[in-house]
This record gives sequence, structure tokens and C-alpha cells, in this order.
Amino acid sequence: MLIIITGVSGTGKTTMGVLISRELGIPFYDADDFHPKSNIEKMSQGQPLNDQDRQPWLEKLAEKLTKSQKFGGAVLGCSALKESYRRILQVDPNIKWIHLKGHRDLIWERMLARKNHYMKAEMLDSQFATWEEPTYGLKLSIEDSPGEMLKHAMKFIFDSSESQITS
Repeated sequence: MLIIITGVSGTGKTTMGVLISRELGIPFYDADDFHPKSNIEKMSQGQPLNDQDRQPWLEKLAEKLTKSQKFGGAVLGCSALKESYRRILQVDPNIKWIHLKGHRDLIWERMLARKNHYMKAEMLDSQFATWEEPTYGLKLSIEDSPGEMLKHAMKFIFDSSESQITS
């Protein structure tokens, strides 16, 4: 089973990913941990990544998902802001997509509270500008509690057949 949790930075992808992975007993991977040093340096300087920066990172993530599938699956937390990025990650037609959404001001407050994270709050607007909202998968409001979000996510994972990217 492969599950990908998307959303702009600060929406709680890691929090949800860890909760779901514990519930399912499969590993959680934070896409941020797979960025090459050059991407981290660029973001640390407040510069948004471009498609060329993201391409090798996304390919590495797709490879990780493919390998994970052989061992029971995984949960991946990844911004996957554009549809073209999600298509690279769609290594299996049965991936369950969960998209976290929230108001910019709430996300901004969360990002300002972060400590020691290279993604600066000032870059949030560029993420919103890049975000192409998917028409598939489960959309969760980050205004709900993590427990409530987990309940909805688990129902979706086990009850839904609609999870794949459509053309």
C-alpha cells in the first residue's frame, strides 16, 4: 500500500504521515529528507525551487516508493505542488492520495513557529502560487484536529477505490 500526503509547506504532512504509518505499520518518509544539498541551500537562502531543481528529487522519491511497495508499502509526505510532479510519483495506479488544505494565515502562523527548518515562512506565497489543486484523492482541512484528520484518512484508505490520477 502506497499513500502520498501532499500540500504546501506547513500543512502537517509529516504529522499526518507519521500517524498514518503508525496506524498501518508501514514506514513514513518525509520528502524533505531526500532533497540534494543544493536544493536545501537554495531554499535556505529563501529561493524557491524550479522544475529542474525538483526533477531528480522527484525521481528519487518515485524510486523509493517503487522499492517500498515490494516490502508492504510506505507513506510519503511530499508537497507535490504540481500535477506534473504527482505524475512522476504515480508509480502505481492504486496509490492513495491525501491532500492537506488550509488558509494561508493559519499555515503562516505554523511556519513561523517552526524551529530549525530550512523552508522559510517567506516562501509560503511561492508555494501557494505553484500549487495546482488536484481533482482526485481525499482533501483534508488542516483546521480539524490530527485525530479527526486521521479518522477521515483511514476511512478513505480502506473504503475508497478512487485514488489515482486521471488523465
